[in-house]
Amino acid sequence: MIPTALRTAARTSGRRSAAAFHTTASLAADVSVEHGRGEWKTYGDITTYKPGHFQIKTYNKISPHGLARFPKEQYEVKEGEKAANAHAILLRSHKLQEEEVNLTVRAIARCGAGTNNVPVARMTELGMLLGSRRIVDGINHMYSLGEQGLARERVEKDKAMFGGRELKGKTLAVIGLGHIGAATARDAEALGMNVTGYDPGLSIENALKLPRSIALKDSINSCVGDADYISLNIPYIKGEGGTHGIIGKDVIDGFKNGAVLLNFARGELVDSEALKTHLDNNDGKYVSDFPDDLLWNHSNAVLLPHLGASTAEAEDAAASMAADTIREFLESGTIRNSVNFPATSLPNRPENSIRLAVVTQNKPGMLAHISEAFAKSGLNIQQQINQSRGNVAYNVIDVDTSGHGVVDFKAVQEEITMLDGVLSSRVIYGVPGTGYAKNVGGDYFV
Repeated sequence: MIPTALRTAARTSGRRSAAAFHTTASLAADVSVEHGRGEWKTYGDITTYKPGHFQIKTYNKISPHGLARFPKEQYEVKEGEKAANAHAILLRSHKLQEEEVNLTVRAIARCGAGTNNVPVARMTELGMLLGSRRIVDGINHMYSLGEQGLARERVEKDKAMFGGRELKGKTLAVIGLGHIGAATARDAEALGMNVTGYDPGLSIENALKLPRSIALKDSINSCVGDADYISLNIPYIKGEGGTHGIIGKDVIDGFKNGAVLLNFARGELVDSEALKTHLDNNDGKYVSDFPDDLLWNHSNAVLLPHLGASTAEAEDAAASMAADTIREFLESGTIRNSVNFPATSLPNRPENSIRLAVVTQNKPGMLAHISEAFAKSGLNIQQQINQSRGNVAYNVIDVDTSGHGVVDFKAVQEEITMLDGVLSSRVIYGVPGTGYAKNVGGDYFV
Protein backbone atom coordinates (compact mmCIF):
# COMPACT_ATOMS: atom_id res chain seq x y z
CA MET A 1 0.00 0.00 0.00
CA ILE A 2 1.30 3.46 -0.84
CA PRO A 3 1.99 5.59 2.26
CA THR A 4 -0.38 8.48 3.03
CA ALA A 5 2.53 10.91 2.97
CA LEU A 6 3.28 9.99 -0.63
CA ARG A 7 -0.33 10.42 -1.70
CA THR A 8 -0.55 13.82 -0.03
CA ALA A 9 2.73 15.10 -1.45
CA ALA A 10 1.76 14.01 -4.94
CA ARG A 11 -1.63 15.73 -4.77
CA THR A 12 -0.31 19.00 -3.41
CA SER A 13 2.98 19.51 -5.21
CA GLY A 14 3.02 17.27 -8.26
CA ARG A 15 6.31 15.82 -7.08
CA ARG A 16 6.94 12.20 -6.31
CA SER A 17 8.76 11.91 -3.00
CA ALA A 18 11.01 9.02 -2.14
CA ALA A 19 8.93 6.52 -0.19
CA ALA A 20 9.21 3.04 1.24
CA PHE A 21 6.89 0.09 0.68
CA HIS A 22 6.67 -2.64 3.29
CA THR A 23 5.27 -6.15 3.29
CA THR A 24 5.17 -9.07 5.69
CA ALA A 25 3.60 -11.60 3.29
CA SER A 26 5.36 -15.02 3.53
CA LEU A 27 8.34 -13.39 5.22
CA ALA A 28 9.86 -13.49 8.69
CA ALA A 29 10.70 -9.79 8.45
CA ASP A 30 9.42 -6.54 6.97
CA VAL A 31 10.96 -5.57 3.65
CA SER A 32 11.53 -1.91 2.86
CA VAL A 33 12.19 -0.69 -0.69
CA GLU A 34 12.37 2.84 -2.05
CA HIS A 35 9.69 3.86 -4.51
CA GLY A 36 9.91 7.16 -6.30
CA ARG A 37 12.23 10.13 -6.58
CA GLY A 38 11.77 13.44 -8.35
CA GLU A 39 9.09 14.72 -10.70
CA TRP A 40 6.01 12.64 -11.47
CA LYS A 41 6.44 13.42 -15.18
CA THR A 42 9.52 11.18 -15.07
CA TYR A 43 7.29 8.24 -14.22
CA GLY A 44 4.05 9.06 -16.00
CA ASP A 45 0.73 10.46 -14.85
CA ILE A 46 -0.14 10.25 -11.17
CA THR A 47 -3.85 10.12 -12.02
CA THR A 48 -3.37 6.70 -13.64
CA TYR A 49 -1.20 5.30 -10.85
CA LYS A 50 -2.86 2.53 -8.84
CA PRO A 51 -0.82 1.37 -5.83
CA GLY A 52 -0.32 -2.35 -5.34
CA HIS A 53 -1.05 -3.27 -8.99
CA PHE A 54 0.90 -4.09 -12.10
CA GLN A 55 -0.22 -1.91 -15.01
CA ILE A 56 -0.37 -3.46 -18.49
CA LYS A 57 -0.34 -1.22 -21.57
CA THR A 58 -1.96 -2.68 -24.69
CA TYR A 59 -1.81 -1.75 -28.36
CA ASN A 60 -4.15 -3.22 -31.01
CA LYS A 61 -7.16 -5.35 -30.18
CA ILE A 62 -5.94 -8.04 -27.80
CA SER A 63 -8.00 -11.20 -27.32
CA PRO A 64 -10.19 -10.97 -24.17
CA HIS A 65 -9.20 -14.57 -23.41
CA GLY A 66 -5.59 -13.44 -23.11
CA LEU A 67 -6.36 -10.36 -21.04
CA ALA A 68 -8.45 -12.50 -18.68
CA ARG A 69 -5.20 -14.17 -17.60
CA PHE A 70 -4.38 -11.04 -15.61
CA PRO A 71 -6.11 -11.21 -12.18
CA LYS A 72 -7.91 -7.94 -11.42
CA GLU A 73 -6.67 -8.08 -7.83
CA GLN A 74 -3.08 -7.62 -9.04
CA TYR A 75 -3.34 -6.10 -12.51
CA GLU A 76 -4.98 -3.25 -14.35
CA VAL A 77 -5.07 -3.23 -18.15
CA LYS A 78 -5.22 0.05 -20.07
CA GLU A 79 -5.04 0.94 -23.75
CA GLY A 80 -2.19 2.99 -25.18
CA GLU A 81 -1.39 6.26 -23.49
CA LYS A 82 -4.02 5.68 -20.80
CA ALA A 83 -1.39 3.42 -19.24
CA ALA A 84 1.06 6.17 -18.35
CA ASN A 85 2.78 4.11 -15.64
CA ALA A 86 2.94 0.77 -17.46
CA HIS A 87 5.01 -2.10 -16.07
CA ALA A 88 4.60 -4.19 -19.25
CA ILE A 89 3.40 -3.78 -22.84
CA LEU A 90 1.23 -6.24 -24.77
CA LEU A 91 0.84 -5.70 -28.54
CA ARG A 92 0.17 -7.38 -31.89
CA SER A 93 1.13 -5.50 -35.07
CA HIS A 94 1.59 -2.00 -33.63
CA LYS A 95 5.01 -0.60 -34.62
CA LEU A 96 6.40 0.28 -31.22
CA GLN A 97 8.36 3.51 -30.87
CA GLU A 98 10.92 4.15 -28.14
CA GLU A 99 9.00 7.15 -26.80
CA GLU A 100 5.99 4.87 -26.15
CA VAL A 101 8.00 2.80 -23.67
CA ASN A 102 7.89 4.38 -20.21
CA LEU A 103 10.89 4.03 -17.92
CA THR A 104 8.60 1.96 -15.68
CA VAL A 105 8.27 -0.81 -18.32
CA ARG A 106 9.94 -4.10 -17.37
CA ALA A 107 8.81 -6.31 -20.25
CA ILE A 108 7.25 -6.33 -23.73
CA ALA A 109 5.38 -9.25 -25.27
CA ARG A 110 3.92 -9.65 -28.74
CA CYS A 111 0.72 -11.69 -29.18
CA GLY A 112 2.04 -13.63 -32.15
CA ALA A 113 5.23 -14.79 -33.81
CA GLY A 114 8.05 -12.45 -34.75
CA THR A 115 9.27 -9.14 -33.36
CA ASN A 116 9.88 -7.08 -36.50
CA ASN A 117 7.60 -4.32 -35.16
CA VAL A 118 9.60 -3.97 -31.94
CA PRO A 119 13.08 -2.36 -31.77
CA VAL A 120 14.60 -5.40 -30.05
CA ALA A 121 18.18 -4.15 -29.71
CA ARG A 122 17.03 -0.92 -28.09
CA MET A 123 14.53 -2.70 -25.83
CA THR A 124 16.89 -5.41 -24.57
CA GLU A 125 17.35 -3.74 -21.22
CA LEU A 126 13.55 -3.80 -20.78
CA GLY A 127 13.08 -7.54 -21.40
CA MET A 128 11.30 -8.49 -23.89
CA LEU A 129 10.27 -10.84 -24.63
CA LEU A 130 5.33 -24.31 -40.00
CA GLY A 131 3.52 -31.89 -47.93
CA SER A 132 4.42 -32.53 -50.53
CA ARG A 133 2.43 -32.53 -53.77
CA ARG A 134 2.03 -29.67 -56.29
CA ILE A 135 -1.33 -28.81 -54.76
CA VAL A 136 -1.66 -25.25 -56.04
CA ASP A 137 -0.94 -26.23 -59.65
CA GLY A 138 -3.29 -29.17 -59.30
CA ILE A 139 -6.12 -26.98 -58.03
CA ASN A 140 -5.66 -24.56 -60.93
CA HIS A 141 -5.58 -27.45 -63.40
CA MET A 142 -8.85 -28.86 -62.04
CA TYR A 143 -10.42 -25.42 -62.24
CA SER A 144 -9.45 -25.21 -65.91
CA LEU A 145 -10.82 -28.70 -66.61
CA GLY A 146 -14.05 -27.77 -64.85
CA GLU A 147 -14.47 -24.77 -67.11
CA GLN A 148 -14.05 -27.11 -70.12
CA GLY A 149 -16.43 -29.72 -68.72
CA LEU A 150 -13.63 -32.31 -68.63
CA ALA A 151 -13.05 -32.67 -64.87
CA ARG A 152 -14.69 -36.11 -64.40
CA GLU A 153 -13.00 -37.50 -67.50
CA ARG A 154 -9.49 -36.31 -66.68
CA VAL A 155 -9.33 -36.32 -62.86
CA GLU A 156 -7.60 -39.72 -62.58
CA LYS A 157 -5.70 -39.60 -65.88
CA ASP A 158 -3.98 -36.26 -65.16
CA LYS A 159 -2.91 -36.87 -61.55
CA ALA A 160 0.53 -38.05 -62.71
CA MET A 161 1.19 -34.49 -63.89
CA PHE A 162 1.39 -33.36 -60.27
CA GLY A 163 3.35 -36.13 -58.64
CA GLY A 164 5.22 -35.27 -55.48
CA ARG A 165 7.41 -37.05 -52.94
CA GLU A 166 6.63 -39.14 -49.92
CA LEU A 167 7.67 -37.49 -46.64
CA LYS A 168 8.58 -40.77 -44.96
CA GLY A 169 12.30 -41.31 -45.06
CA LYS A 170 13.08 -37.75 -46.14
CA THR A 171 15.16 -35.37 -44.01
CA LEU A 172 13.79 -32.19 -42.46
CA ALA A 173 16.16 -29.52 -41.16
CA VAL A 174 14.58 -27.36 -38.46
CA ILE A 175 16.29 -24.00 -37.97
CA GLY A 176 15.22 -22.63 -34.58
CA LEU A 177 14.10 -25.05 -31.88
CA GLY A 178 11.82 -22.93 -29.75
CA HIS A 179 8.17 -23.74 -29.06
CA ILE A 180 7.15 -23.97 -32.74
CA GLY A 181 10.41 -25.49 -33.95
CA ALA A 182 10.28 -28.26 -31.36
CA ALA A 183 6.65 -29.05 -32.27
CA THR A 184 7.61 -29.15 -35.98
CA ALA A 185 10.44 -31.59 -35.21
CA ARG A 186 8.13 -33.88 -33.22
CA ASP A 187 5.47 -33.89 -35.96
CA ALA A 188 8.08 -34.63 -38.63
CA GLU A 189 9.39 -37.61 -36.68
CA ALA A 190 5.82 -38.90 -36.32
CA LEU A 191 5.54 -38.77 -40.13
CA GLY A 192 8.61 -40.99 -40.43
CA MET A 193 11.06 -38.25 -41.38
CA ASN A 194 14.68 -37.94 -40.31
CA VAL A 195 15.16 -34.67 -38.41
CA THR A 196 18.17 -32.43 -37.96
CA GLY A 197 18.10 -29.22 -35.95
CA TYR A 198 20.06 -26.10 -35.16
CA ASP A 199 19.54 -23.49 -32.43
CA PRO A 200 22.48 -21.77 -30.70
CA GLY A 201 20.19 -20.61 -27.90
CA LEU A 202 18.43 -23.92 -27.23
CA SER A 203 17.00 -23.92 -23.70
CA ILE A 204 16.85 -26.99 -21.47
CA GLU A 205 13.06 -26.70 -21.42
CA ASN A 206 12.77 -26.85 -25.23
CA ALA A 207 15.51 -29.49 -25.52
CA LEU A 208 13.34 -31.81 -23.43
CA LYS A 209 10.53 -31.38 -25.99
CA LEU A 210 12.62 -32.55 -28.95
CA PRO A 211 12.28 -36.03 -30.46
CA ARG A 212 15.00 -38.35 -29.24
CA SER A 213 16.08 -39.17 -32.79
CA ILE A 214 16.89 -35.57 -33.76
CA ALA A 215 20.46 -34.89 -34.88
CA LEU A 216 21.56 -31.52 -33.47
CA LYS A 217 24.06 -29.58 -35.60
CA ASP A 218 26.53 -26.83 -34.74
CA SER A 219 25.69 -24.50 -37.66
CA ILE A 220 22.95 -23.71 -40.15
CA ASN A 221 25.15 -24.91 -43.03
CA SER A 222 25.77 -28.32 -41.48
CA CYS A 223 22.08 -28.63 -40.61
CA VAL A 224 20.73 -28.01 -44.14
CA GLY A 225 23.37 -29.82 -46.20
CA ASP A 226 21.52 -33.16 -46.48
CA ALA A 227 17.99 -31.86 -45.99
CA ASP A 228 15.12 -32.46 -48.40
CA TYR A 229 13.03 -29.89 -46.54
CA ILE A 230 14.15 -26.90 -44.47
CA SER A 231 11.84 -25.24 -41.96
CA LEU A 232 12.61 -21.75 -40.60
CA ASN A 233 11.36 -21.05 -37.06
CA ILE A 234 13.42 -18.09 -35.88
CA PRO A 235 12.49 -14.48 -35.07
CA TYR A 236 13.36 -11.60 -37.34
CA ILE A 237 15.74 -9.21 -35.58
CA LYS A 238 17.12 -6.13 -37.30
CA GLY A 239 20.56 -4.62 -36.80
CA GLU A 240 24.03 -5.92 -36.13
CA GLY A 241 24.02 -9.51 -34.95
CA GLY A 242 20.38 -9.85 -36.05
CA THR A 243 18.73 -12.35 -38.38
CA HIS A 244 18.08 -10.19 -41.47
CA GLY A 245 19.04 -12.27 -44.52
CA ILE A 246 20.41 -15.06 -42.33
CA ILE A 247 19.49 -17.54 -45.06
CA GLY A 248 21.95 -15.99 -47.51
CA LYS A 249 24.05 -17.14 -50.43
CA ASP A 250 26.50 -19.15 -48.30
CA VAL A 251 23.65 -21.16 -46.78
CA ILE A 252 21.56 -21.47 -49.96
CA ASP A 253 24.56 -22.67 -51.96
CA GLY A 254 24.70 -25.61 -49.55
CA PHE A 255 21.15 -26.78 -50.32
CA LYS A 256 20.94 -30.12 -52.08
CA ASN A 257 19.23 -30.18 -55.47
CA GLY A 258 15.47 -30.35 -55.01
CA ALA A 259 15.46 -29.01 -51.44
CA VAL A 260 12.25 -27.27 -50.35
CA LEU A 261 12.59 -24.18 -48.16
CA LEU A 262 9.57 -23.59 -45.88
CA ASN A 263 9.48 -20.08 -44.47
CA PHE A 264 6.50 -19.31 -42.26
CA ALA A 265 8.60 -17.23 -39.87
CA ARG A 266 9.46 -13.93 -41.61
CA GLY A 267 10.19 -13.06 -45.24
CA GLU A 268 13.18 -10.89 -44.36
CA LEU A 269 15.10 -13.91 -43.08
CA VAL A 270 15.80 -15.00 -46.67
CA ASP A 271 18.04 -13.32 -49.25
CA SER A 272 15.60 -13.28 -52.18
CA GLU A 273 18.23 -12.67 -54.87
CA ALA A 274 20.39 -15.57 -53.71
CA LEU A 275 17.33 -17.81 -53.49
CA LYS A 276 16.15 -16.81 -56.98
CA THR A 277 19.55 -17.73 -58.42
CA HIS A 278 19.29 -21.11 -56.70
CA LEU A 279 15.72 -21.74 -57.90
CA ASP A 280 16.65 -20.73 -61.46
CA ASN A 281 19.34 -23.41 -61.57
CA ASN A 282 18.04 -26.18 -59.32
CA ASP A 283 14.89 -28.22 -58.96
CA GLY A 284 14.07 -26.74 -55.58
CA LYS A 285 11.01 -25.04 -54.14
CA TYR A 286 10.26 -22.07 -51.88
CA VAL A 287 7.02 -21.98 -49.87
CA SER A 288 6.19 -18.97 -47.71
CA ASP A 289 3.25 -16.95 -46.45
CA PHE A 290 5.06 -13.62 -46.81
CA PRO A 291 5.12 -11.43 -49.96
CA ASP A 292 8.26 -11.29 -52.07
CA ASP A 293 8.60 -8.77 -54.89
CA LEU A 294 11.30 -10.84 -56.60
CA LEU A 295 9.83 -14.33 -56.29
CA TRP A 296 6.09 -13.69 -56.46
CA ASN A 297 5.70 -15.20 -59.95
CA HIS A 298 8.61 -17.66 -59.93
CA SER A 299 7.56 -21.11 -61.14
CA ASN A 300 9.33 -22.74 -58.19
CA ALA A 301 7.87 -20.46 -55.52
CA VAL A 302 4.51 -20.76 -53.77
CA LEU A 303 3.59 -17.61 -51.85
CA LEU A 304 0.48 -17.87 -49.70
CA PRO A 305 -1.58 -15.32 -47.75
CA HIS A 306 -0.26 -14.77 -44.23
CA LEU A 307 -3.12 -16.40 -42.33
CA GLY A 308 -1.26 -18.19 -39.54
CA ALA A 309 -2.84 -16.27 -36.67
CA SER A 310 -6.06 -15.21 -38.38
CA THR A 311 -8.37 -17.58 -36.55
CA ALA A 312 -10.08 -16.66 -33.31
CA GLU A 313 -8.48 -19.68 -31.65
CA ALA A 314 -4.98 -18.62 -32.74
CA GLU A 315 -5.49 -15.08 -31.49
CA ASP A 316 -6.74 -16.40 -28.14
CA ALA A 317 -3.78 -18.76 -27.80
CA ALA A 318 -1.21 -16.12 -28.78
CA ALA A 319 -2.62 -13.56 -26.36
CA SER A 320 -2.83 -16.11 -23.55
CA MET A 321 0.79 -17.19 -24.07
CA ALA A 322 1.97 -13.58 -24.11
CA ALA A 323 0.00 -12.77 -20.95
CA ASP A 324 1.39 -15.83 -19.14
CA THR A 325 4.92 -14.88 -20.19
CA ILE A 326 4.44 -11.39 -18.75
CA ARG A 327 2.92 -12.68 -15.52
CA GLU A 328 5.71 -15.17 -14.84
CA PHE A 329 8.35 -12.53 -15.41
CA LEU A 330 6.70 -9.84 -13.27
CA GLU A 331 5.66 -12.12 -10.41
CA SER A 332 8.61 -14.51 -10.08
CA GLY A 333 11.36 -13.39 -12.47
CA THR A 334 11.02 -16.48 -14.68
CA ILE A 335 11.82 -15.91 -18.38
CA ARG A 336 10.18 -17.92 -21.15
CA ASN A 337 9.69 -17.31 -24.88
CA SER A 338 12.08 -14.34 -24.98
CA VAL A 339 13.92 -13.31 -28.14
CA ASN A 340 16.65 -11.35 -26.35
CA PHE A 341 16.94 -12.53 -22.72
CA PRO A 342 18.18 -15.98 -21.64
CA ALA A 343 15.51 -18.57 -20.82
CA THR A 344 15.48 -18.86 -17.04
CA SER A 345 13.31 -21.36 -15.17
CA LEU A 346 13.33 -20.45 -11.51
CA PRO A 347 12.43 -22.51 -8.44
CA ASN A 348 10.01 -21.06 -5.96
CA ARG A 349 11.47 -18.58 -3.53
CA PRO A 350 12.59 -20.36 -0.35
CA GLU A 351 10.52 -19.62 2.74
CA ASN A 352 11.51 -16.37 4.48
CA SER A 353 13.37 -14.98 1.50
CA ILE A 354 13.09 -12.20 -1.03
CA ARG A 355 14.31 -12.24 -4.61
CA LEU A 356 16.45 -9.70 -6.44
CA ALA A 357 16.61 -9.95 -10.25
CA VAL A 358 19.46 -7.96 -11.82
CA VAL A 359 19.93 -7.36 -15.55
CA THR A 360 23.52 -6.57 -16.51
CA GLN A 361 25.81 -6.35 -19.47
CA ASN A 362 27.38 -9.74 -20.11
CA LYS A 363 30.88 -9.13 -18.85
CA PRO A 364 33.15 -10.78 -16.26
CA GLY A 365 32.93 -9.93 -12.57
CA MET A 366 29.34 -8.66 -12.42
CA LEU A 367 28.04 -11.42 -10.15
CA ALA A 368 31.02 -10.98 -7.80
CA HIS A 369 30.27 -7.24 -7.45
CA ILE A 370 26.61 -7.97 -6.72
CA SER A 371 27.52 -10.59 -4.09
CA GLU A 372 29.95 -8.15 -2.47
CA ALA A 373 27.19 -5.56 -2.09
CA PHE A 374 25.03 -8.08 -0.24
CA ALA A 375 27.92 -9.10 2.00
CA LYS A 376 28.57 -5.47 3.02
CA SER A 377 24.88 -5.13 3.92
CA GLY A 378 24.96 -8.19 6.17
CA LEU A 379 22.48 -10.09 3.97
CA ASN A 380 22.93 -13.84 3.39
CA ILE A 381 22.41 -15.26 -0.11
CA GLN A 382 20.46 -18.53 -0.07
CA GLN A 383 20.66 -19.34 -3.79
CA GLN A 384 21.63 -17.56 -6.99
CA ILE A 385 21.27 -18.20 -10.73
CA ASN A 386 23.21 -16.57 -13.55
CA GLN A 387 22.23 -16.92 -17.22
CA SER A 388 23.46 -15.05 -20.27
CA ARG A 389 22.50 -14.52 -23.89
CA GLY A 390 24.50 -12.38 -26.27
CA ASN A 391 25.32 -9.07 -24.62
CA VAL A 392 22.95 -9.42 -21.68
CA ALA A 393 23.17 -11.40 -18.43
CA TYR A 394 20.35 -12.16 -15.99
CA ASN A 395 21.18 -12.69 -12.33
CA VAL A 396 18.64 -13.89 -9.77
CA ILE A 397 19.53 -13.88 -6.08
CA ASP A 398 17.33 -15.14 -3.22
CA VAL A 399 18.20 -13.49 0.09
CA ASP A 400 17.46 -14.84 3.56
CA THR A 401 15.21 -12.55 5.67
CA SER A 402 15.03 -14.67 8.84
CA GLY A 403 16.58 -13.06 11.89
CA HIS A 404 15.95 -9.54 10.60
CA GLY A 405 13.38 -7.16 12.02
CA VAL A 406 13.27 -5.00 8.92
CA VAL A 407 15.21 -5.82 5.79
CA ASP A 408 16.04 -2.42 4.31
CA PHE A 409 16.75 -2.86 0.61
CA LYS A 410 16.91 0.82 -0.30
CA ALA A 411 20.66 1.28 0.07
CA VAL A 412 21.79 -2.12 -1.27
CA GLN A 413 19.51 -1.88 -4.32
CA GLU A 414 20.84 1.56 -5.19
CA GLU A 415 24.44 0.39 -4.79
CA ILE A 416 23.85 -2.65 -7.04
CA THR A 417 21.85 -0.73 -9.65
CA MET A 418 24.53 1.96 -9.98
CA LEU A 419 27.35 -0.54 -10.53
CA ASP A 420 29.03 -0.10 -13.89
CA GLY A 421 27.37 -2.54 -16.30
CA VAL A 422 24.07 -2.93 -14.42
CA LEU A 423 20.98 -2.07 -16.51
CA SER A 424 18.19 -2.65 -14.00
CA SER A 425 17.27 -4.39 -10.77
CA ARG A 426 14.02 -5.61 -9.28
CA VAL A 427 13.08 -6.68 -5.76
CA ILE A 428 10.38 -9.37 -5.93
CA TYR A 429 8.74 -9.61 -2.54
CA GLY A 430 4.98 -9.71 -3.02
CA VAL A 431 3.90 -6.10 -3.66
CA PRO A 432 2.99 -5.60 -7.35
CA GLY A 433 4.44 -2.62 -9.17
CA THR A 434 7.20 -1.77 -6.71
CA GLY A 435 10.87 -2.61 -6.20
CA TYR A 436 12.11 -1.70 -9.69
CA ALA A 437 15.20 0.45 -10.33
CA LYS A 438 17.33 1.41 -13.33
CA ASN A 439 20.58 3.12 -14.11
CA VAL A 440 19.48 5.76 -16.62
CA GLY A 441 22.57 7.48 -17.96
CA GLY A 442 24.18 7.59 -14.53
CA ASP A 443 20.99 8.70 -12.72
CA TYR A 444 19.22 6.41 -10.27
CA PHE A 445 15.63 5.78 -11.34
CA VAL A 446 13.44 3.99 -8.78
